Amino acid sequence: MKTLRPFLIGVLLAGAFFYYTSHRFSPSSWITRAPVQITEAQASPSLDSEEQNNVDVYKRVVPSVVNITTTSVSYDFFFGPQAQQGAGSGFVIDKNGHILTNYHVIDGARKLEVILENKKHYPASVIGADKSHDLAVIQIKAPNLQPVTMGNSSGLQVGQKVLAIGNPFGIFNGTMTRGIVSSIRQVQEPDGTYIDEAIQTDAAINPGNSGGPLLNSHGEVIGINTMIASASGGSAGVGFAIPINSAKSVLNDLVQYGRVKRPTLGIRPLPVPMTRELAEQLDLPVDQGVLVMQVVPGSAAAKAGIQGGNQKVYYGNYEILIGGDLIVEVDGQTVNNVQDLAHVMNNHRSGDTVNIVYYHGHKRQTARVQLDEAKGTSGSRV
Repeated sequence: MKTLRPFLIGVLLAGAFFYYTSHRFSPSSWITRAPVQITEAQASPSLDSEEQNNVDVYKRVVPSVVNITTTSVSYDFFFGPQAQQGAGSGFVIDKNGHILTNYHVIDGARKLEVILENKKHYPASVIGADKSHDLAVIQIKAPNLQPVTMGNSSGLQVGQKVLAIGNPFGIFNGTMTRGIVSSIRQVQEPDGTYIDEAIQTDAAINPGNSGGPLLNSHGEVIGINTMIASASGGSAGVGFAIPINSAKSVLNDLVQYGRVKRPTLGIRPLPVPMTRELAEQLDLPVDQGVLVMQVVPGSAAAKAGIQGGNQKVYYGNYEILIGGDLIVEVDGQTVNNVQDLAHVMNNHRSGDTVNIVYYHGHKRQTARVQLDEAKGTSGSRV
């Protein structure tokens, strides 16, 4: 009897546990099969003023934004040609089918195709391109095009709302993102060219958005989306756009001549960077600036009285001419090296008149120079 007692107690406990768990958590005790009663809004909520503005801008501008697909040729390890696809954005600027985009979108392309918002495809041709401004104009022949409205990028303020429309990754056509002007600053693109007064924004810009419009709250184009700063290659809240005023200043050159009519002084500068050591060896009054080695006869610099070198010497492996004038300032902008001078010139057109400060020996002088048009001169000339 004593041996059966623990056994019976165990059976009773097990039975009690089974009964409690099977009845306490039985689905039939709380699950219902009645139709679900949900709470629905009586009508779609009205948009607030900012949302309505975003919708209005999108509807008005998106027909003008295009997807640009490019086909270029690359070569494999065995030098076999392979087609390579690329994608970017652009926007229609007139009813003649001219489309503004970035130079790097169409660079190296053998074939261009434009896809409009209505999904129609058109072949495109490059009309003009300018690497230094990262701008290009292409053209399609299509009916009923809707051009954008060009705005004014001067006077933009940090905190101002902006909208970006483009085709990220070449897949998500007609995508709009929203942000603000985060800063106005000079930035350097991956190829080394500079963008003056670039518009920095936190509006999401991804690969494929390049060449698309950056808009103000009125739907006017104030910039051309061009690059992002990101460790991952995707949007990280730091995007940049070329100010539209920079594009407008060269647009007619691109359409009429296929290039920007670039100005030149007509000088050949020293091909090595100016250093304190070099300045001391050449007995120069300052250790920055552009030393003029040669002046092109009849050029703008020659007419202004700027002189080149007259003594041939060797500096390392370089044969240079010394004794020429030293340019240190153009139109109030300090010139430390050849890159600075090229950058200043890039902001002018042929025919412009600029004030140049230079040293002739140790004497500081100024001259007013009317810039010539560069006529396919060597890249070593400015």
